Amino acid sequence: MNRRAALLGAALAAFAGGSAPRAQTPPPAAGGLTAEQDHRLMLDRLGIKTLRPGVDGYNSAAPNYVNQDEAKAGPFSPLPDPLVFPDGRPVATPDDWWKRRRPQLVELFSREEHGRVPQRTPEIRWRVVSEKHEVRNGVAVRERRLAGDLDNRAWPAVSVSLDLLLVTPEGRGRRPLVLEFGFPDGAPWLKGRPAPPGPDWRDLVLARGWGYAIVDPTSVQPDNGAGLSRGVIGLVNHGRPRAPDDWGALRAWAWGASRVLDFLATDPAVDDRRVAIEGLSRYGKAALVAMAYDQRFAAGLIASSGEGGAKLHRRKRGEQLENLAASGEYHWMAGNFLRYAGPLTVDDLPVDAHELIALCAPRPVFISVGNDQADGWVDSRGMFMAAVAAGPVYRLLGARDLGLTAFPEPLTLAADGELAFRQHEGGHTPGPNWPYFLDFASRYLERP
Repeated sequence: MNRRAALLGAALAAFAGGSAPRAQTPPPAAGGLTAEQDHRLMLDRLGIKTLRPGVDGYNSAAPNYVNQDEAKAGPFSPLPDPLVFPDGRPVATPDDWWKRRRPQLVELFSREEHGRVPQRTPEIRWRVVSEKHEVRNGVAVRERRLAGDLDNRAWPAVSVSLDLLLVTPEGRGRRPLVLEFGFPDGAPWLKGRPAPPGPDWRDLVLARGWGYAIVDPTSVQPDNGAGLSRGVIGLVNHGRPRAPDDWGALRAWAWGASRVLDFLATDPAVDDRRVAIEGLSRYGKAALVAMAYDQRFAAGLIASSGEGGAKLHRRKRGEQLENLAASGEYHWMAGNFLRYAGPLTVDDLPVDAHELIALCAPRPVFISVGNDQADGWVDSRGMFMAAVAAGPVYRLLGARDLGLTAFPEPLTLAADGELAFRQHEGGHTPGPNWPYFLDFASRYLERP
């Protein structure tokens, strides 16, 4: 057995069952741990002294400057096959997929990448914060701001309240809806900046007679390592540090989206069977994770999600796995994921992004990205390759794949099947692709 195989076997044996009971880990001191302290604590629990550094996306003179040379990008090792069982047998039928292979992949992603959702999570009680009736771009709408308060009686030191904006056209009938991971009051970093040119996606949605909702992911779980003692993760853990297979922020945000979907199922203005989910960048990762684990989401717009989203981990272009494992982003992932930045490598990871996309099958997924010049950090080609590699699962389940294997020129729309892909010229934004996504999604969301 070579050294890599020995390390992988030992690590999987040590952590397949999680970690020591949380009762053996004292709560953090007042104020909690910093991200660096929590990161170091997780590395210590995993027996890791150092991690390989990620790539530098800013300093072109740096020895680890991000690769943008396609000749060096790969992948140079085979991708895991979603349609092969661990013992080598093929996944031959849809029944094989639903009953055996899909649960295997869900387990691998939960254990090694995103973390497990606890068996018990807090109950949630929704209340209306404000409500008004108005006309938006010629459409009469009902706008509600809601708070989803999590039951914190078991740990009153942490309070969590989901922040949700829900806008639906006036009138009777249950409508399709698009749920965005975003900020109901607008992204804080865009305050004071002019609106981008072109129509607002919310107006495009309302013009179709659909509703939209925006949930603030940071109201579910803070977007930093220091916040792991707060949010829903901190509430469930009673403020204690995570176990190596506990959920990270991506899975927590996805859990929050599922709780919104639970609420939408009770609203007479929304058809919860026709809800699409959308997110950009880190929230594009979360949207893909939400759709992969919760089969109730009917469609997805996965925008510029990059590493940890729709991009192949095994690609050596743009952001790398090692960046996700560093103290600035590790909180998105399960602790076990850090092992693949030392001592294991990406080639030891038993899953890759094409299998995350495959978990969405046969539902429609639109992968959106800016071109390489404007959005190179997320590796547009790596996401396209993942979509192609997910195609066999879609075909097995009677759906249509992307319909091409050669990387298309920017502005080319590939959307004839249940998988869609388009590069636009607008940079790190979903904006230019919203009309194309809505046309794509309407084939499914406007069915009776």
